[in-house]
Amino acid sequence: MEKGRRTVLLLTCYLLLSAFQITYGFGDHGTCTGTATANDWQCMEKSAFSSSKLLIKGGTVVNAESQQVADVYIEDGIIVAVQPNIKVADEVHVLDATGRYVMPGGIDPHTHLEMPFMGQESIDDFFTGQAAALAGGTTMHIDFVIPTDGNLAQGFEDYAKKAEKSCMDYGFHMAVTSWNEGVGRDMEMLVKEKGINSFKFFMAYKGSLMVSDEQLLQGLKMCKSLGAIAQVHAENGDAVAEGQSQMIKLGIIGPEGHALSRPAMLEGEATARAIRLAKFVNTPLYVVHVMSIDALDEIVRARKSGQRVIGEPVVSGLALDDSKLWDPDFTIAAKYVMSPPIRPSGHDKALQAALSTGLLQLVGTDHCPFNSTQKQAGLNDFRKIPNGVNGIEERMHIVWDLMVNSGQISAMDYVRITSTACARIFNIYPRKGAILPNSDADIIILNPNATFQIKAKSHHSRIDTNVYEGRIGKGKVEVTISRGRVVWQNDKLIVERGSGRFIPMPPFGYLFDGIDKLDSLYLSSLRAPVHRENAYSAKS
Repeated sequence: MEKGRRTVLLLTCYLLLSAFQITYGFGDHGTCTGTATANDWQCMEKSAFSSSKLLIKGGTVVNAESQQVADVYIEDGIIVAVQPNIKVADEVHVLDATGRYVMPGGIDPHTHLEMPFMGQESIDDFFTGQAAALAGGTTMHIDFVIPTDGNLAQGFEDYAKKAEKSCMDYGFHMAVTSWNEGVGRDMEMLVKEKGINSFKFFMAYKGSLMVSDEQLLQGLKMCKSLGAIAQVHAENGDAVAEGQSQMIKLGIIGPEGHALSRPAMLEGEATARAIRLAKFVNTPLYVVHVMSIDALDEIVRARKSGQRVIGEPVVSGLALDDSKLWDPDFTIAAKYVMSPPIRPSGHDKALQAALSTGLLQLVGTDHCPFNSTQKQAGLNDFRKIPNGVNGIEERMHIVWDLMVNSGQISAMDYVRITSTACARIFNIYPRKGAILPNSDADIIILNPNATFQIKAKSHHSRIDTNVYEGRIGKGKVEVTISRGRVVWQNDKLIVERGSGRFIPMPPFGYLFDGIDKLDSLYLSSLRAPVHRENAYSAKS
């Protein structure tokens, strides 16, 4: 009897230890699939994806400029060959992609994992957020580093520490929230030593992240000298603060007050101002999360004039309108609060049209999820609702359904706006964003005939809500391959905590080509200085 009890006890201890290893990614297991919120993760053995040789057979291989029916052979995480009828040895793992599209994995240019904001921290960390991304077909993202007490170098180190748990490739943008000589020195160090080639300036969030025009101007000049891309969150922060005060005085304290306090005209004004300052400095500008026709018009005008301006819409702005912000249920309404806000119907269609015709260049998510409990902080004052929505897992599916299935773009356009354009802008192409020999084997296999449904109960983010709840569409990512490893297949994640890799992004990408010549042309056009005789020399 005693022996039986000991056997049961030992078995129980073993099962508990195994569960601990599986759930937290220790031991020899990957960390896996299911919904983090429901705590029902399943796991597949790490050996299931550790093969160094892989053949994807018979699919339609799509790049941004071409597509063909071909096989893709991979060794040690790198694409070796792309051609029809590749023959391989028996030990090579083969994936049959007949009737499917084989495309570069998505690159999300705009995420906020573990971001400290408005007294909260976004709920997804560098493991759960990246696991969700992989389940949705995104194989790399670029996250925004927030300075620590204004210190850029310390902020980078803090985020590098957070990212130690990552499970896929990632890069960093750096936010600049103040200006002094130390900031400039840190920017130079981050570009030359740490693989940063972009800096974001907030024109909103007065009293916390917002920079003045003078500070923005200094930042633009420094970005130009370093060959780094200047990015802006374009809203007039002073006017937004005034709009918020007006709403509170009117007794409008709910989530609808968020949208009413920061109308599209304020996004358009700030976008125009940033574009003109960038033109004055003659440096490229990247406008993040373009949400309105007002901002779009300014970008289109600048690009038509020859100015180097990139416009990035996000999935929420393409697929949603602001109607849910008026929902009588606070929990429902609050989950849609983000900045700039989701706009009234009509803006979404205009952004889709601009994306389909190349007036906007790529799609991000601004994935910055806060759960319903965190959003409750603004129950009686919309100004305290932490801003942010989900999207890192949903982007690839929604863009395919919204843009390709509607006939607005082709499969090649889809690759361009979800992967290749980002890789080119941030100077990591063709290592990323392409299915070519010597490119990283970051690949998705998409079944255009399979359906998907989005639910908070089944997504992989830690957030307990989803702004795309209940959405059904066609075009499903059936397989995700990250650096040659199958990490999503048969609706199961096969990921390993700590297996992610930081991707340095070098400066002076294509957006800087010819900038020096433009500077020379400008200087030669000045017809100055004019040499004049002074009064003394004239008398003599």
